Amino acid sequence: MARIEWVRQRLHNWALYKEHESRGGLGFATQSVLLSESSSGYRESIVPVDDVDAALTNQAVESLRPAREHLYLTLHCIYIRDMGIKGTARHTCKAESTVHSHLDQADIALSAWFGERAAAKKRSLTA
Repeated sequence: MARIEWVRQRLHNWALYKEHESRGGLGFATQSVLLSESSSGYRESIVPVDDVDAALTNQAVESLRPAREHLYLTLHCIYIRDMGIKGTARHTCKAESTVHSHLDQADIALSAWFGERAAAKKRSLTA
């Protein structure tokens, strides 16, 4: 099964958010984009992180932890630890095909989580 592209993009944004968080930015950028010029004349390419979107994705990923810890661990290995498929397979003692399957399952679970959240929001607006 193919990955769900919009979920995959959210997970990439989430990984950047977690990286900023680990550097002491509490999920937010530690330096203004306007201050990132270097003295050599070259500017480092800055990938903007949508913090609100990433925080919401973090909630979704954390919701996997209690009932589907294997999916949570796979996402952390792939996106946070940047182990790749082979590294994650070695770390979790699973086949590479299983890691791919876990990513597909995580996409479906996260898609459902976001769908349920949107449906609940719609119900509250109509009530």
